[in-house]
Amino acid sequence: MNIRDLHYFVVLAQVCHFGEAAKLCHVSQPTLSMQIKKLEEELGLILFERSNKQVIITEQGRLLVMQAQKILNDVKQMKDYARAAADPFAGELRLGVIPTLAPYLLPLIMPVIQKTYPQLRVWLVEEKTHRLVEKLANGELDAALMATPVESGFDSQVLFNEPFYFACSVDSAFYKKKSIRSDQLANQPILLLEEGHCLRDQAMAVCQVAKAKALADFTATSFETLRLMVQAGLGVTLMPALARQNEHSDSLHVIPFADLEPYRTITLYWRNNTSRLICLKAIAELITKEIHKVLTNP
Repeated sequence: MNIRDLHYFVVLAQVCHFGEAAKLCHVSQPTLSMQIKKLEEELGLILFERSNKQVIITEQGRLLVMQAQKILNDVKQMKDYARAAADPFAGELRLGVIPTLAPYLLPLIMPVIQKTYPQLRVWLVEEKTHRLVEKLANGELDAALMATPVESGFDSQVLFNEPFYFACSVDSAFYKKKSIRSDQLANQPILLLEEGHCLRDQAMAVCQVAKAKALADFTATSFETLRLMVQAGLGVTLMPALARQNEHSDSLHVIPFADLEPYRTITLYWRNNTSRLICLKAIAELITKEIHKVLTNP
C-alpha cells in the first residue's frame, strides 16, 4: 500500500467512474484499475462494485475512504510544514470566501497580497458558509473568510466590522433622503437572499431589532440579483458597506441608518493545527489594514 494508491482510491470514491478518475489522476484507466484491484487484494476487501453501467462504492469502501483521506491530509500537512519552515510566505494557500463578500473584498486585497508576498500562490474558493466549514475541516482549505458567528472548533482572527446600509430604488419614498430610521423599515417590502446565505440571517437580525415584518414574498439567489431587483423597484434591502463601494448606478439609492449601526463581523478562520499560521496571521493583518482604509474613506 502506498500514498499513490490511496489517492486513486479517494478520487474514484468521489467520481465513481474509472475513466474520469484516471483523467483526474493523470494515469491510464488500466493503470488505475490495476492499482485499485491491488489495494483491494492487500486489504482483503471489495471497495467498489463494478458493472458495465456504473461503479458503486461498497459499505466497506465508505468506511475506509474517510481514513484514506485523513492519511492524505496528514501527508500534505507534513509537506506544508516543511515548506513553511523554509519560507512561510511561499507555496500555495487555499482560501475560502463567502459569496456575499468575495466580489467586493477580493479585488481590494488580492493585488496587495500578491505584491507583498510574490512567492505565495493563493487559490480562491467561493462557497456558502456551511460548505466552507466542511472544506476547512477536512483539509481542502487552509483558511476561510466568513462572517461571524461560525459554530466550529477553528481558531480565528477578527478582521473588521462591515456596516450595513439601506438600499432602495429611485421610485422609493426614501429616494434622495440622507438617512433612514429603523422604525421606518416596518412596512417596507424587504428583499433577502435565499436560505443558506449568512447575509440573509444577518439582515433578518437587523429587521428583528427594527421590528420590521414586511418581508417580500420572494428571495434572490445572489446579491447581484438582489441588487437588480431593488433597482427594478421590487423592494428594498440591506447592503454591506463594501458592496456599496462598487455601486455607481443612478437607479439605486444607498443611505445609512440614523439610529442604528448595524454591521457584520468578518473573520478569518483556520484549523488550530495549521502549518500556515505565520502566513495567515500576516495576511489577516494586511486585510484589516487595507479594508480600514476603504471603510474610513467612503
